Amino acid sequence: MSLVFLFEIEKCEVLMGIFSANKSLQDRIFLGVSVVVLIFVLGIIFALFGGLINQGLDRLNWDFMFSFPSRNPQKAGIYSAWVGSILVILVTAICSVIIGVITGLYLEEYAPKNWMTQIIELAIANMAGVPSITFGLLALSFFVIRLDFGESILTAGLTLTLLVLPIIIVATRESLRSIPLSIREAVYSLGASRYQVIRDHLLPYSLHGILTGVILAISRAIGETAPLIAIGALTFIAFLPQPPLEEQFPFVNFDWLFDNFTVLPIQMYNWISRPQEKFHVNAAATGIVLLIITTLLNLMAQIIRFYFRKKYSRQSF
Repeated sequence: MSLVFLFEIEKCEVLMGIFSANKSLQDRIFLGVSVVVLIFVLGIIFALFGGLINQGLDRLNWDFMFSFPSRNPQKAGIYSAWVGSILVILVTAICSVIIGVITGLYLEEYAPKNWMTQIIELAIANMAGVPSITFGLLALSFFVIRLDFGESILTAGLTLTLLVLPIIIVATRESLRSIPLSIREAVYSLGASRYQVIRDHLLPYSLHGILTGVILAISRAIGETAPLIAIGALTFIAFLPQPPLEEQFPFVNFDWLFDNFTVLPIQMYNWISRPQEKFHVNAAATGIVLLIITTLLNLMAQIIRFYFRKKYSRQSF
């Protein structure tokens, strides 16, 4: 019996050795394929970015940044486009942060777990997969026609708010879920109300995740073109919207919300659709500006995430 037992043990060791060798070989094959695919994808990305930079870098200068669009490609610039992008994103950021964070807080901390909440959660999840042009058509029928906001900065900001709301809501809920239940129980045991728990503990500890979601959502919104074309954004504007601030009381002017606008992606689309090669150079330079803005927003998201995670990690965890 002992000899049979020893033989079985040796047989098992041999089989385990073969299995380990096969597993190690599979791991090496998978790692090699992964590295090849990664290099291939990065090569394509760098080739595209390199071509864009090579074509448009020489066109970037102060005249290009502070000149209005023109029929002459050498005199054309993106002044009205980047100002319009800033104003549209400002409206989008304000509306999406207020609505998205409050919605996420309600669904995670206040909403009862019933069929109505499940329907709302399902609707939010489905919104994330809806094509952006659909939001443009919805905004055209509701904001432009029904509410009579016109083809304005306010309409554009609200349209992009609908587009990025799912990102901010999901980021808010996931950040709140990452906080251990012991934090809530400890604060409740001291007699704090739900509002105090949210204000003094949950929001500060989840702030890095919420802000990261907000900035990533804004970086997506700034590159959208289809929904803004659907609501009637202009492709050629040789003037700026009215300034938000004025010298006389009350020092704030909201008329700019109802001005016509254009944004960087639409200006880029307008130039790339023209046959002249110099307009294509202008479009490439606009793409570089848009790429720089998006990169800075993503870098800002990482810095904010690192700062608040380091600040509250020792206190919360």
